[in-house]
Formats: sequence, structure tokens, C-alpha cells
Amino acid sequence: MIMDKELLGYYGEIIASRYLRDHGYIILSAHYSCKLGEIDLIAEDKKYISFVEVKTRSDGMMYSPADAVDFAKRSKIISTAHIYLKDYDMKRQPRFDIIEVYFKDEKPVKINHIENAFNAEGK
Repeated sequence: MIMDKELLGYYGEIIASRYLRDHGYIILSAHYSCKLGEIDLIAEDKKYISFVEVKTRSDGMMYSPADAVDFAKRSKIISTAHIYLKDYDMKRQPRFDIIEVYFKDEKPVKINHIENAFNAEGK
């Protein structure tokens, strides 16, 4: 049985949340949304508040999950992060991360945390 795309993404976000917690982050929000967009995970450690896009792929994909975070997607994440930072007075330095979760035979086999994957200009 092949897991559908929505379910695969949901499991990827759970795995990414656990990964962040295991690495000393506190999860502040999951699926934060506003009129400008959505951010999968918002987490903080001692230095940063990280706005995290989670991308999950099953085996056999031709490109990396991070490649799916194009300039338009990055722009939405940045705009949404601005709203979050305005609504919540955060003292940490903001950072934009991508977490890639790879599945094989419906089991997670690899997690790749790309810290500072893009900057506030989307580059």
C-alpha cells in the first residue's frame, strides 16, 4: 500500500517536530497561518526562532525536497513570519529553515535539517 501525499506530509511534520525537540528546540506553533500564508513549524532554541518548512518525499523522487521551496513559497513564508513576529514579541534572531524527511517503504529513513536555508529576502 502506498501512503497518500497528504498523509505522508503529516507524518513528515510529526517526525520533524520530534527531531527539533530532540535537538533542543521548543515547538511554539505547528501550522501557523494568517491571511498571507502558512508556516509548518515555528520553533526556538537558545539563539534563534526558526520558521521551518517541512518537505517530505518517498523513495524514487528525482529532486530533493528542498527544491520544492521556490521563491514564491519562500516569499509567503517570509511574509507570514513577519506577521508572527509582529503579533508575538520575540527576542530571538529569526531564521528560515527547511527540514527534508525521506521515506522508503513507508518508513522514515533520513532527516536533513537545512538551517538558514534562505534569508529574509528569499535568497
